[in-house]
Amino acid sequence: MYKKITLENGLRIITIPQEDTKAVTALVLAGTGSKNETKKISGISHFLEHLFFKGTSKRPSSLEISESLDKVGGIYNAFTSEEYTGYFAKVDSSHMELALDWVSDIYLNSLLPLKEIEKERGVIIEEINMYLDTPMIYIGELWKELLYGDQPAGWDIAGTKESIANISREQILNYRDSQYVASNTIVCLAGKISNSKAIDKIKEYFSKIKTTEPQLKPQVFERQNKPEV
Repeated sequence: MYKKITLENGLRIITIPQEDTKAVTALVLAGTGSKNETKKISGISHFLEHLFFKGTSKRPSSLEISESLDKVGGIYNAFTSEEYTGYFAKVDSSHMELALDWVSDIYLNSLLPLKEIEKERGVIIEEINMYLDTPMIYIGELWKELLYGDQPAGWDIAGTKESIANISREQILNYRDSQYVASNTIVCLAGKISNSKAIDKIKEYFSKIKTTEPQLKPQVFERQNKPEV
């Protein structure tokens, strides 16, 4: 039976024991995405997601981050949406603590070095170009823009080439520090686990999470006086 609790600092924990598996998945979700952005920092949620794989105080390089899970056959990835950003690791149940250590490390201790920020600008701009050159994705973005107009709900999750080119390290740090806080975070552990041990370990690995109040996303306005197409 799954269990959901909220700690005094606002951190939400969900544990889901599954006896029919030998794997464990650790997932951490931040309640922030493209709808929380302004035009000047459009795409910063997705930008930050990329940078979390570029080095932490414990694992200072991309190679060390990937090797931690590669050497035990782990699977890991991240994703950004309009309203949340997620990071996960899936491993054999014997490596449960490694998965928690890994997701908590990139979530709480990423260094966000300027050199890597400059590298990722080019990567993300090329990603935007790829989306523009992929008809199904481009049509989806046009539909969203027509539906919501010029407001965060209508903007591309990846941002624009102009916004990505101009986002500063200071803006990235401020965004991370304001949004990646306890009351805006959910940690989920599922697989071959016990609820009590899983909760204790999550408390341990996320004990240093910030406890400030997150920045709220702007209200979505839905107004249309005539057909857009």
